[in-house]
Amino acid sequence: MTTLIAFIIIFGALVFFHEAGHFFFAKRAGILCREFAIGFGPKLISFKKNETQYTIRLLPIGGYVRMAGEDQEMLELKPGQRVGLIFNNDDKVNKIVINGKERYSNIRFIEVDSADLEHKLFIKGYEEGEDEVLKTFYLSNETMLVENQTETQIAPWNRQFASKSLGNRAMTIFAGPMMNFVLAIVIFTALAAFQGIPVSDPVLGDLTPDGVAKQAGLHKGDKVISIDGSEISNWKDIVEVIQKHPGEELVFTVERNHKTMDISVTPKIEKDENNKEYGMIGVHSPVEKSPLKIATYGFQQTYEWTIRIFQMLGKLVTGHFSINMLSGPVGIYKSTEVVAQSGIPYLAQWAALLSINLGIMNLLPIPALDGGRLLFFAVEALRGKPIDRQKEGMVHFIGFALLMLLMIIVTWNDIQRFFL
Repeated sequence: MTTLIAFIIIFGALVFFHEAGHFFFAKRAGILCREFAIGFGPKLISFKKNETQYTIRLLPIGGYVRMAGEDQEMLELKPGQRVGLIFNNDDKVNKIVINGKERYSNIRFIEVDSADLEHKLFIKGYEEGEDEVLKTFYLSNETMLVENQTETQIAPWNRQFASKSLGNRAMTIFAGPMMNFVLAIVIFTALAAFQGIPVSDPVLGDLTPDGVAKQAGLHKGDKVISIDGSEISNWKDIVEVIQKHPGEELVFTVERNHKTMDISVTPKIEKDENNKEYGMIGVHSPVEKSPLKIATYGFQQTYEWTIRIFQMLGKLVTGHFSINMLSGPVGIYKSTEVVAQSGIPYLAQWAALLSINLGIMNLLPIPALDGGRLLFFAVEALRGKPIDRQKEGMVHFIGFALLMLLMIIVTWNDIQRFFL
């Protein structure tokens, strides 16, 4: 249960910040955002504020911001259609009622002749009870179309995604991955502020109360000179030796209060998400709390991890990294289970790494991802005009289908690895 809660909180936070980036810059550009959703599938929680519906859905593996004009607007009125109109105080149409008209008392019925719900914002039609005179009724910018008791706000052209400048559209899409990097920077900086910044000196930091290091007699501040006769020059050397010898007795030669002593320690056997054994003794690296270094630590860590992830992606492209090494939701869940056992700081660091991964994956020039859309914007900038929306939509649809196929393969590999 603890793992499930941690998984939902972490994924929810990553998705929230990602979609919040899209949402903020869309609103800043004046785009009508119909829905801000965390998760997919059936709604669990839903409420509306101003013009946006906020929803939390059943499957916590993604999210979206539904912006007007991203898909073709389906709100239209056909000639001969009978609708009801409700007006505001400025005598402009406030609601267009398609059915369920009997629910309203202050409604006027018309037979539609023509209508423009995007550009000129009017309806022409013949009002019931009047002479056969064609009248024009003008819409407000917030007119609602009511059908089956559901209100949908019309989107004038200037509120649609496609109407905005190339720069505003690109920034709206780029802002999602950007916020994932910002989140990682914030997490790493917060960890540095609370815990300090790890240093490379071969000195023991805090010891866990129930760890084998404390039980064996090691102390915080001990300087490790050698382990089993092998010289130790930095903290990384200590970690590598311990992890490579699970369950094996190791002799630590340490310096304490200007005295040298030997202490035997047997690393506890742990297993990673691939069921591979590694050693752990329950000791943290030494830290420092320089304000200047804390201020830059988040940026430094985010940059270094970004480079590492790109290097791994490069190995995938060149064939040095197998697709079986990729993880889907099941694999990430199992990794979260392992990390959660080490405590909240490690879980926070894991969240930062996942956030960087999410940002990078979304920036890859793959159709249906943010990077794919940015690639189309780049082509538009070179051509001087946008690519046909139907063709672009087809490319994104094919890309999405291939991504879903990849997700199924990766998830099946995870299930085989962890449960079969």
